Amino acid sequence: MAKGYSARRGFTGGAGMMQQQAQMQQKIMKMQQDMAKAQEEVEQAQFTASVGGGVVTAVVSGKKELTSLTIKPDAVDPEDVEMLQDLVISAVNEALRQADDAMSNSMNALTGGLNIPGLGL
Repeated sequence: MAKGYSARRGFTGGAGMMQQQAQMQQKIMKMQQDMAKAQEEVEQAQFTASVGGGVVTAVVSGKKELTSLTIKPDAVDPEDVEMLQDLVISAVNEALRQADDAMSNSMNALTGGLNIPGLGL
């Protein structure tokens, strides 16, 4: 005889299982809404990194777009362009890392560290 089957009542647990499934779907929808809100908040944020004692400052958005780059005049040495290039790269990369960390932390706070495919977490 099949588990959960009774000659009098037929298959049992159907309504309870459907209710549990509906509750789970509601929880998933809520989590998706919370994740979208958290992602939007991070995308609106600005992340700033300074290097070389503050001679180069980069600002990126949460969408990982460079929005501002400031180079102090004393950092410009025509004899050492490579150093300035390295400083710019370092500042931009650090600001981008901050944006990545903020997005990961925001998503991990909602998912409890679950590995959800497609999120790259």
